[in-house]
Amino acid sequence: MRHQIASRLAPLAPDVYEFADESHLHIGHAGSKGGGHYAILIVSNAFDGMNRVARQRQVQTLLEDLFSSKQIHALSISAQTPDEYFQAA
Repeated sequence: MRHQIASRLAPLAPDVYEFADESHLHIGHAGSKGGGHYAILIVSNAFDGMNRVARQRQVQTLLEDLFSSKQIHALSISAQTPDEYFQAA
């Protein structure tokens, strides 16, 4: 799944992409009917001038087919600009 998500996010030309599979933390989760639980960090200039909600929507739109095909059940998204990411480091 790491590579499927990364390839769909390629249009954002990320400077940093980190992926974590957290599915094992949600075994037996009542609402889960398939698909994994993942967390991503994506750092891209494409997020300049966008608020947090707009960034989340942009990422979700690029991954829409993975949600609709139930390959992703839940996704935690941290979307930052390079300035935000590297100033925090």
